[in-house]
Amino acid sequence: MKITDIVYENVEKVRVMERFDMMTMPKRAKWYLQLLAWFLAIPETFQVHSKIRKHNVKGLKGPFILLCNHNSFLDFKVATRAVFPKKSTYIVAVDGFINREDLMRNVGCFMKRKFVSDIVLVRQIKHSLEENQTVCQIYPEARYSLVGTNSMLPDSLGKLVKLMKYPVVTLIGHGHHLRQPFWNLKKRKVRTSADMTQIVTQEEIKSISIDEINKKIKDQFQYDDYQYQLDNNILIKEKFRAENLHKPLYVCPHCKKEFTMTSKDNKLWCISCNETYEMDELGRLTNSKGNTIFSHIPDWFEWQRALVNKEIQDGLYNVDIEVDIDMLPNSSGYYRIGRGRLIHNSEGYQLIAENLDIKKPVISSFGAHIEYDYFGRGDGISFSTNEDTYYIYPVDQSYSVTKFHFATEELYKLQQN
Repeated sequence: MKITDIVYENVEKVRVMERFDMMTMPKRAKWYLQLLAWFLAIPETFQVHSKIRKHNVKGLKGPFILLCNHNSFLDFKVATRAVFPKKSTYIVAVDGFINREDLMRNVGCFMKRKFVSDIVLVRQIKHSLEENQTVCQIYPEARYSLVGTNSMLPDSLGKLVKLMKYPVVTLIGHGHHLRQPFWNLKKRKVRTSADMTQIVTQEEIKSISIDEINKKIKDQFQYDDYQYQLDNNILIKEKFRAENLHKPLYVCPHCKKEFTMTSKDNKLWCISCNETYEMDELGRLTNSKGNTIFSHIPDWFEWQRALVNKEIQDGLYNVDIEVDIDMLPNSSGYYRIGRGRLIHNSEGYQLIAENLDIKKPVISSFGAHIEYDYFGRGDGISFSTNEDTYYIYPVDQSYSVTKFHFATEELYKLQQN
């Protein structure tokens, strides 16, 4: 079926359908498909004039772990060019296999359910490095950046690196979000760049601690595409440059009301108090009345995080909303099992519907996977168990799923501490 199709099915019937094979070891890409991957990936990197700066990679020959930041689909193409002519294997979320599982597996992809602990994944990464002798590409933030800045990383990365005993290289793209922001997938004319850096050599792994490895990774995963735009004087002249920006910026900084922001073309405004911001060609925001509270998009974004954190700390955070629920049992596509309730509070997530009661404790997920207008289905959030992946859409689409992004991370940090 097409991803855009909404196919209704009984939850019991979906449960007995064939499941994704999560156990298969990754394949080394077939030579003709590798040629196709290069053919499809590399031209677009030249189109955006992507400059790849390489640091501390002299003598780097064999397999290694490549940790990439995640801003748009361009990330994959730049990574393919960065390691050329080496072959790669790729960790890809299960929804990336819909209607093309055989192709994905034959180009070296292996599947993962997001934010679910998976011991099999460790064996698959090890197989990629040792048996396939390929670069293993990992996107550890596990979701697209919402405003071109870094997201939380799992502390388990250091343990993984220590266990694998292979070099670690980071690839941090700059400008990928500007070209195709997650909140509006129309492409802009933007030149991009990337920094490819070996941060841990194979020899260093023997003596370096897990905490030191994690610090090295987190130090590299610091980026801000809007600051990059200013620093490099990148002008984005498309008139739609602020359209849908209200999806990540959902709280008005003037009247402090949630879910009252909207946008069109290069303007963003509150439908409650009518305060209006204009986004200029350098990505800066200016209030139409001269009362600019936030000119830098990530500052507005992080201010909202602080609001959610305070709501949690005050014991006031408790979401209970009506939702439409889709299940993804295999690569044939999504099945809508009906309506239910999504609850999120200090206990974690609970998804309730007829013959369905799924609980996800806070400590089980360091982040949330949200989508904006996912294949015409609306804004939603997904989470997984070891057996299933659920895509969940608020019936009231005025509720911003971005709040789940903040709440999931802030609850996790509080419980972790």
